[in-house]
Amino acid sequence: MKSTRNRSVEHGAFTIERTYDAAPERVFAAFAQKEAKARWFGTEEGWAVTEWELDFREGGRERHVSHEQKGGPGFRLDVEYLDIVEGERIVYSYVMHIGDDKLSVSLTTLEFAKQGSRTQLKLTEHGAFFDGHDQVRKREAGTQALLDVLGKALSG
Repeated sequence: MKSTRNRSVEHGAFTIERTYDAAPERVFAAFAQKEAKARWFGTEEGWAVTEWELDFREGGRERHVSHEQKGGPGFRLDVEYLDIVEGERIVYSYVMHIGDDKLSVSLTTLEFAKQGSRTQLKLTEHGAFFDGHDQVRKREAGTQALLDVLGKALSG
């Protein structure tokens, strides 16, 4: 069966660096421990998390599903953890969906470096963004906003 939709793919990459007033172990834990991650990830106003599983280990998976409280299709994030160096590095791939549409496939690296009593976080993402549903500049802006929420959670 031939698709009647216009198919396209946009490739892109970005790097974001942030410095947080927290030790690397605490910043790392904000990604690795479900209780710590729940303080900042998936907390957008107007959204409800309807499913969340986190198996944080090499080869482990994470699934995060959320829906707008006012209705509409849900977002689904399926993650596979590929490389973990405790307190230093996390590498994962993820697929993002909205409803039945696949938005993107990405490879992300998080690097944690101690700077005195602070932590420098370097996030690098390489992605393939499908069929005009998402774009690299939008994903970068969304990731910037998410890292802002992480900063507030770490300082609170």
